[in-house]
Formats: sequence, C-alpha cells, structure tokens
Amino acid sequence: MDAILIQDILKTLPHRFPFLLVDRVLSVEGGVVHAIKNVSINEPFFPGHFPQEPVMPGVLIVEALAQASFFCMQEALEPGMIGYLAGIEGARFKRKVVPGDQLHLHAKLEFARRGLGKTTCRAEVDGALAAEATILFAVGKG
Repeated sequence: MDAILIQDILKTLPHRFPFLLVDRVLSVEGGVVHAIKNVSINEPFFPGHFPQEPVMPGVLIVEALAQASFFCMQEALEPGMIGYLAGIEGARFKRKVVPGDQLHLHAKLEFARRGLGKTTCRAEVDGALAAEATILFAVGKG
C-alpha cells in the first residue's frame, strides 16, 4: 500500500487543527498501521506545557496513537462508522517527546466486533520507545 498523505487523512479522520495528530500513514496491512507525527515547536501546546523545556503532553501522544489506530480499525468497520475513545489501559511513558522529533505511531488491531474495538499501540522516536498503551473504542455512526 502506498503512503496515505494528509489530503486522504483529512478525508478519513474527523479531526482538524489543532487536534489532527497524524501527518502521514506509511503503511496499513493486516490490521497493523505505521504512521508519523512530526513534532514542531509551532505546536499550540508548547507555549504552556513546560515553556522552558517544551515536552509533548503524554495525553496528546495517546491521542495520536488513537488516531493512527483508526486506520487499522477502518478495515473492520462498515462505511460511515467511527471509533470513539472508550478506554485507555496500561499507558506508559518512557521518554520525552520534544520539538524536532518524528513520532512513529504503531498500532495493531486486536479485535473489532459488536460495537467495540481494541488496539495495542506504541510510539517511538529514533527507534526508542516513547509511549505505549492499549486503546479501547466504542464504534458508532460518524
């Protein structure tokens, strides 16, 4: 599969600036997605989140993982359906994510059935684990 560029990401995800946190989807295959988020000093959260040492908030890293997860869930959903965040399990943060980092978002679909979905996710910077979580979704009309 060719990379999914921002024009198609905007057609797929309902999010918009400043909450669109996926810049490109590099691959989606067999319920596994690899996407990226380029972290820029121009992000709207940096002026207020440790202004002397800008750090991407962990909650936004998890949101980026949830958005990336939708691309692997999409194969299992009927058209017009969307996954709404229903839970986060086992979230762990292993390193800071700072301006200039490229956050690699990896998600694997564990299941999508009877209105529920579950993905296991990890975020990496330069091959090192930055965060991991299991994300639960409630599936409904978009």
